[in-house]
Amino acid sequence: MNFFKRLKKSEGEEADSPDFIQIDSGSEKSDSKVQVKTFVLKTYEDINPILNALREGYSIVVIDIKSLKAKDVIELKRVVSKVKKTVEAIEGSIAGFGDNCIIATPSFAKIQKGVADVAPAAPRDDIEKFGY
Repeated sequence: MNFFKRLKKSEGEEADSPDFIQIDSGSEKSDSKVQVKTFVLKTYEDINPILNALREGYSIVVIDIKSLKAKDVIELKRVVSKVKKTVEAIEGSIAGFGDNCIIATPSFAKIQKGVADVAPAAPRDDIEKFGY
């Protein structure tokens, strides 16, 4: 029986089912998975989809700036400034990667700037070694 029909029933009428009503909370689930989105900047107008992806909050954005850098450096500076302001507003991180790429993240992800030390650790003598 429909939920609204049950509400309309008078108190004297007996319900067909138990004293509780199951309400479907909706089968729609928000897709909150993190996505890495790539963009190529050719003109200043290409910035709007990038800013929208950042504002959504579930996207890490990788921007290829090679085309715009070759065409107009001043326009590139405007784009980078605009992206940087948006990233600061959402409390995210931004960093350059190589000469032709910018990475921007929302607040849940931070970019480690600088080169990470990936040298293997030296064997330690103070750890007891077990042999078979």
